[in-house]
Amino acid sequence: MLIDPTTAKQTAAPCLVLLCKRPALGHAKQRLAATLGQQSALVVAQALLNCALEDLRQWPGTRVIAPDQEQHLTWASSLGGEATCIAQSDGNLGQRLNELDRQLRHEGRRQLIFIGSDCPALLPDDYRTVSDLLQSFDTVLLGARDGGVVLMASNLPWPDLVALPWSTDHLGSSLAQLCRHDGHSVVIAGESFDIDHAEDLSHLATTLLGDDRPARRQLLCLLQRLGIGSDA
Repeated sequence: MLIDPTTAKQTAAPCLVLLCKRPALGHAKQRLAATLGQQSALVVAQALLNCALEDLRQWPGTRVIAPDQEQHLTWASSLGGEATCIAQSDGNLGQRLNELDRQLRHEGRRQLIFIGSDCPALLPDDYRTVSDLLQSFDTVLLGARDGGVVLMASNLPWPDLVALPWSTDHLGSSLAQLCRHDGHSVVIAGESFDIDHAEDLSHLATTLLGDDRPARRQLLCLLQRLGIGSDA
């Protein structure tokens, strides 16, 4: 069957952008460290990052790794194979997302999906659903059960995100409202969860039972060694 090249271009996979920190003692997942201790929080942070990298490496479109510090660009370049590496700017998460979005769109990217390194419950079906919805809506959000978001995707530049209530249970609704106010058509693609606190890990351990993706299996084994979740 002949494929219309115009249609093929429109349905090409979006660019997947991973925002991350280089795991180090005292640098990543400090809310986990308050309960688990610094060393355990570090190994969990690395395992969470491995899950995000697993998704990134399997992504059929272009890929970007955005470490939070410019000095970690060399480290980031060693992680993602053919991924482009761009350091995040200074400022709060909204400022950093806006600047990263601006740079990527200036380079010609049009459909962008942003994820963090703490959402191992994301499934291939989640990514497929978001990619499909981007063909019909300007902006697609995947909500978090705590009121935040675990994935942000858009065909359009983000509005000014600086003043959003980051790290609160109002973030998801505020982000959707802001985008609609800026003229975006917005759809919520469902709900998942991210890992902020130690209690999230127990829910994660249950969720990962039966997940056969290698990095997820390794994460589940780590949680079980830490006494978190089922030993099943």
